[in-house]
Amino acid sequence: MRRIDLTESLPREFRRTYSRMIFASEESVKSLLVAKSAVAAIQNAFANYDAANLVVPSRMQLALSSESTLLIMPCFDKRKPALSIKIVLDRSVAKGEDGGVQATYIQINPQSGQADAVISANYLTDVRTAAVSSVATRCLARQDAATLGVFGTGRQARAHILLLSEVHRFKRVLVCGSSLTKSIEFAREYSGRCGIAIDGVDAKECAAESDVLCTCTTSRVPLFDGRLVRNGTHLNLVGTYRPDAAEVDVDVIRRARIVVENRESALAEAGDLMIPMRKGLIDHTNIVGDLHEIVTGKKIGRQEASDITLFKSVGWALEDMAVGSLVCERALERGVSD
Repeated sequence: MRRIDLTESLPREFRRTYSRMIFASEESVKSLLVAKSAVAAIQNAFANYDAANLVVPSRMQLALSSESTLLIMPCFDKRKPALSIKIVLDRSVAKGEDGGVQATYIQINPQSGQADAVISANYLTDVRTAAVSSVATRCLARQDAATLGVFGTGRQARAHILLLSEVHRFKRVLVCGSSLTKSIEFAREYSGRCGIAIDGVDAKECAAESDVLCTCTTSRVPLFDGRLVRNGTHLNLVGTYRPDAAEVDVDVIRRARIVVENRESALAEAGDLMIPMRKGLIDHTNIVGDLHEIVTGKKIGRQEASDITLFKSVGWALEDMAVGSLVCERALERGVSD
């Protein structure tokens, strides 16, 4: 495919001359995407977020059936210029865990409207979500946090364990899946992969013994009794994005200093926040800041060691552009196109 300029939608510093569209499979993305680089890209994206020049519309959701939802996530950066869109078919409710999610990332030339890159984005999404949690953890968790707890045994749980154990100094990981047997089997498999002790535990122990707690499930109801969460804990809630679903109960929400990716998206999709808001138990003032404000120091997340901090993530297209551009950069450097 001959093109006049295939790189206009890439950041200027990444542009190269090449004559074909980038196609990247899941295996190629896994070889191109380095976890620490993804964390740095996410950190940079939130630090340099500019509402005047970044257009990140609310995610479009199209219900295809009672068990299937199409998500469309565009992002336009006027400064480069760069245009991307991620398309997700979510059948996780039907499949269980997050095995029913299929994502594709497309980078588009904003002048011509032609696609410069089409990238299989399941692994990309897993890493970018864990990278966002990593940035939030760095900003909000106690520096002496030693135990990471993860609810779930699906793709997001795996990505969070592997990435957070790599970039943070945890001494122990606790994992709680849909059954204790499944949790123990998961722990046995992944202990050797990240060089840290992983124990399969029940919900009570996972909630009560973790310094940093990540919920990576498709549960529509709270996973544990919020009263179990100790003062000083930091939570990353990443599993659900539906207004009628909540992974934690009101007790946790009311006790926490809450940070979100983006207020508009959180108040449209985050059932963990919307459910108690509809009941009048909290309001928008319970959100102390968004991640841009926390990363740049405009707002303070953790004030005291005893604070419970909570980061609610529903997924935001800016994150996909940050990590997707990184994959395109690596593909250009290595000449990868499937």
